[in-house]
Amino acid sequence: MSTPIRKVEQVITPQAASDGAGVRLKRSIATQTLDYLDPFLLFDHFGSANPDDYIAGFPMHPHRGIETVTYMLAGEVNHRDSIGNSGTIGPGDLQWMTAGRGILHEEMPKTRQGRMEGFQLWVNLPAKDKMMTPRYRDISADQIPVVEEDSGAVIRVVAGEVDGVRGPVRDVIADPTYLDITLSADKSFSYPTPLGHTVFAYVFEGQADFGRFEDDTEATASGPQLVVFADGEQIQVHTQDEPVRFLLVMGKPLGEPIARYGPFVMNTWEEIQQTLREIRAGTFAK
Repeated sequence: MSTPIRKVEQVITPQAASDGAGVRLKRSIATQTLDYLDPFLLFDHFGSANPDDYIAGFPMHPHRGIETVTYMLAGEVNHRDSIGNSGTIGPGDLQWMTAGRGILHEEMPKTRQGRMEGFQLWVNLPAKDKMMTPRYRDISADQIPVVEEDSGAVIRVVAGEVDGVRGPVRDVIADPTYLDITLSADKSFSYPTPLGHTVFAYVFEGQADFGRFEDDTEATASGPQLVVFADGEQIQVHTQDEPVRFLLVMGKPLGEPIARYGPFVMNTWEEIQQTLREIRAGTFAK
C-alpha cells in the first residue's frame, strides 16, 4: 500500500519587511498572502552584508502567549531578558524562548561579523499554556546532531527525529520538527510526516522540486521561497542541476481562536486588552 505523498498548496515568495528598530528582513508567514499557518504565527529570514540593514537590532520589547525560535547561519546576536538570561548566539546556534505569561527581551546584532543571517519562527501556545512560566534556552551549534543519509541529504536535527537521531530541542509545547537540510544536485529525499500536522519548507539556497500542486503540475521552489504542503504522510524532494538547502518545519495545529496584537498572541481580544492594561500599569512581566 503506497504512502500518501503530500501535494503542495502554495509556493510563496517572501515580502520585504522591517521590524525591531529597523531590521530589514524577508517575511513569509504573517503577511497578506499567508497570515497564519497553525501553529506557526510568523516566519522571518534576515540576512545582509550591510550593517545598516540590521545593526539597530531588536531593543527590549515584550512577548506573551508564544514561543520564539531564532536560528543563526552567520553573524552573532547578543540576548538579554527580564528573567535574568543573557548570552550570545552565533553561526549554527539556536535560541528557543517560551514567553508564556510574559517576558521582556532584546536581541542585538554584533557589528564585527560582516554578514548577518538567520531565521525567526513564532510558535503559538495552546490556551492552557498561554500564561505558563517563561523559559529560555540557548543551544550551541555543536549540540545539534548532523545526519548524513544515503540519499545524499545532510540534515542538522534541531528538533524532531531523523533515522533514530533526536534533536536537542525537546519539551516544547508544540512538539515541532525543525530540520536544516542540504541536498546535493540530482538527488531525492523523502521524510515521513504525521497526518494532520502542518508542514512547510523554506528554501534559502538553490532550487528543488517539492512534489506536485493539486493540479498535478510540478512544484518547484528556489531560494528564497516558502513551500506549504497539503496533508499526507510523506514529502518528497528532488534536485536536478543544482543543490538545495532548506528548513523543514512541522507541528500539530491547535485549532484554537487567536487574537493577535503585535508581540502578543492570545485567544480573545479581552486577553489582549488585559495585557495592554498591564503594560500601561507597569505590571507586565513582573
